[in-house]
Formats: sequence, C-alpha cells, structure tokens
Amino acid sequence: MTQAHSRTQAPRPGWLEGRSPGVRLARHSLALVALAVLLVPFADLAVLTRDPWAELARMARGLAWPAWGALESPLEALGLTVAVALWGTLGGMLLGFPLALLFARSRLIRAGCAFVRAIHELFWALLFLQVFGLSAATALMALVIPYAGIFAKVYAEILEQIPGAPRDALPPGIGRLSRFVYAELPLAWTRLAAYTRYRFECALRASVLLGFVGLPTLGFQLETAFREGRYHEAGALLWMFYLLIASLPWWSHRRLIPLLALGGALLLGPWPALEGGLLWRFVSQDIWPPALLEGDWRGLIEWLARIPDLGPAIGNTLLLGLLGSVGALLVALALWPLACRHFGNPLTRLAGRGLLVFLRSTPELMLAFFFLLLLGPSLLPAWLALALHNGALIAFLVARHADAITPGMPGVNATGRLAYELLPRLYPGMLALLYYRAEVILRETAILGMLGVATLGYYIDANFEYLLFDVAFFLLLVTAALNIAVDALSRRLRPRETAIIDDPCQR
Repeated sequence: MTQAHSRTQAPRPGWLEGRSPGVRLARHSLALVALAVLLVPFADLAVLTRDPWAELARMARGLAWPAWGALESPLEALGLTVAVALWGTLGGMLLGFPLALLFARSRLIRAGCAFVRAIHELFWALLFLQVFGLSAATALMALVIPYAGIFAKVYAEILEQIPGAPRDALPPGIGRLSRFVYAELPLAWTRLAAYTRYRFECALRASVLLGFVGLPTLGFQLETAFREGRYHEAGALLWMFYLLIASLPWWSHRRLIPLLALGGALLLGPWPALEGGLLWRFVSQDIWPPALLEGDWRGLIEWLARIPDLGPAIGNTLLLGLLGSVGALLVALALWPLACRHFGNPLTRLAGRGLLVFLRSTPELMLAFFFLLLLGPSLLPAWLALALHNGALIAFLVARHADAITPGMPGVNATGRLAYELLPRLYPGMLALLYYRAEVILRETAILGMLGVATLGYYIDANFEYLLFDVAFFLLLVTAALNIAVDALSRRLRPRETAIIDDPCQR
C-alpha cells in the first residue's frame, strides 16, 4: 500500500473528539430526528379510509394483470411525453449554458436562477396555462424556465471544478468565451453530457406529472384511470412508464437524438394562437395586486389582510419538508445495504436494486396520489411519498459508492462490516446528499397540496382555479422564498469533506 493510499484510508484523528467531523454529523442527524419527533404530534397523519388493504389489493392486481387492450392511444401520449421532455431539456440547456458562463461573476444571475428553479414545474405550468391553455407551449415553458436555472447552476459548478492550469496557459487578453471553448469545454464535456442525460431523465418524470394539470401526457391518462378505479388500465400505463425509464440508455443514444427531436417537434403541435396584448396584460396586470399598480399602499395593506391566514399552510409545508427529509434519511439507511455487493446474495441484491429503481423512478406526486387513494387526504400519504422516493434515490447512490470500496477487515461478519467499516465512511456523503435534496423535498412538499394536502400548494392551486392570479402569484413568491431559504441553510449544514458528492450529476 502506498503512503498516499494509506493517508486516504486511515481514519481522521479525533474521530471521537467533540470537534471531529463524525461527531458533528452525528449531532446534525440526532438534532434533525429529535426535531421531527417533537413535531410529529402537530402533523395530521390520520388514516381516513375504511379499508386501505382492500384498495391496495385491487391496485396490486391491476399492476400484476395490466389491461393493455383497454388503453386509448397510449403511443400518442407516450410520444408526447418524450417530446415535451426532450425539447424542454434542450430549451433549458440552451438558455442555461450562457448563464453558466456568467454565473460566478453576476449576483443578479445567481439570484434569478435561484428564483426560477425554486418554483416547481407544475406551478409554472399552472401559470402559463392561463396564457397558452392546454398546449405544448405550456408544457415546454413549464420545463424550460426552471431547467434553465438548474442547468446554469450545475454547469457553473462543473466548470469551477476543472483544473485551472489550462486556462492559465492561454495568452493574456483572451476573452471569457475563448477560454471556455479552448480550455474548459474539452475537460468538462464528459460531465456536462452526463448531467444533461440525467436531467433528461428528470424531465421525463416531470413531463408525466404535467398530465396532472390536464396536459395530454402519459400522466393525464394515468391520473384519470386511478381516480376512476380502473386499476388494470393504470397498471398498463405504469408498466409503460417504467419500461420507458428502464430502456432510456438504448433509445436515447446521442445518434438518435436528432431523429427524436424531429419526431417530437411534429407531435408538439398545434401551437396556440397567442395574442401579444393578452400576454402583456397577464404579465403586467393580472398577476399583480391592483393596489400595487396604482401605488395605493393602504389598499395594498388591505389586500394583504384579505389573504387567508397562511401560517398553517407555511407550517405544514415546512413540517412536511422536515418529516420528509428525516424519513428519507431513515429509508436510505435501511435500503442501501439491500443493493450493495458486500451484503446478501445475487438474488437479494437484484431484488434490492429493483426496489430502489422502482421507488426512485416514481415521482413523489405519483406516489402521494397512490397513498392518497389508500389512506385518505392527510399529511401521511405525502410524508410516505417524500421519504420513499428521496430515500431510495440516496440509497441508490450510496450503494453505488459502497460497491467501489474494498473492505479492509476480512473475516468480519456482515453486521460488523456495516457498523464499523462501511457506514462510518459512507455516512458523511449520505448526509450531504440529504442536504442536497432538501430544496427538492421542499419544492415537492408545496406541489403535493394540489392533491388536497394542506400545504402552500393547496392554496396556490385553489386561487388559480378561481382566477385569482394576483393571490396565486404572491403565494408562488412565498414558496420561492421558502425554498431559497432552505437551500441556503442546507448549504451551510452540508458536510464538505466527502467524495460521494464530488460529481454534480449525482444530485
């Protein structure tokens, strides 16, 4: 063993001391769990259905025996789902790429990107639905705008991590674009492409979810089938979705992207006839309080007073975000050994990896919808959905990282290997991933209100439904502010000394 290798493998001095990273992480975790336990009595976690097990059995039978022949134009919905995801990703990439070059130098760009990515794609869809209607333009704008902010941030972080020597070797006076093309892009290309592929997978899930607001993607048929109790049709649609995700490496090869983009463009039409005056009125008048536009500050105070008390909604949003984060941590701790090569046998590992792929591929909103049908409208379905989806995602990444570790204590049983060797080395990265997901968990917490859960999303959806655009937009601003604050807090708490989060593509 080389001296450098020994330094990387040896435990850090002071692991048991009060100032050591291990103790600090343990305190963070215990504080989160203790806070969640203290606040659980304030959460509405009641089961409001009479016989959830019978309903679960019906769903399981529908998944086991899907009714393929009962589906109406499934290939058209599937094609539209892929088209929206592909063009939404391409649009976000084209907008985010130039922003990434200026991201580190412009506070305004960083703030704008933080704002647009803090609002969930479904909320953007509700906003553009009022202008573009049920059209492809609504779906594309709902993905392009937040994805531009996400691409700008992640691309900028990738570019910051490349070595500085090639840039320094260029002659003085070379512009930012030339430095990027000749010194940065060749080194960062592999990671940029990897993250873009990952974001496309995210866009597929988001495209399905756009069906929950009425857009004719796969999610629209899926939501309708579940609500009407046609579980055999819903099972067929679910299998289509999982097969689409599972086969992604084959049909999304870079050589096929031009063909997919051309075919998707044909599926996206017809485009809505947009009146410029209508769009300008919506942007300049409808989403703002009339008193604000008139400069009537007393009237603005009266307008704010007429907004329903948001304290419980904000409290439920933050409480559900906390419970979802702690639940995700516990799920990740329980599930990652099931998919790790250091435990079990090939059959159990295959089953464990299949479970993780199933849970991480199913969006939180879809999982929450399933649990809502089983358990009734409370915070419990939303909590389970957030914990299972995000916990499975973290467990998948931790198990992949654990597979690359060679145990240094041969002969130790599985329990000892887990407790004394693997978990201490993996836990900092696991906690870092949890803090990376905190912003996403809070974004998802807000949109779960569209299912009737009493979070901010419930009031946003209701005000859009009643055409109270000024109130809905104000609530969107509140939601964005909460997400930005949680993201800033998670960055402060995030452990820095870990290798599992070095690759932004894992986020």
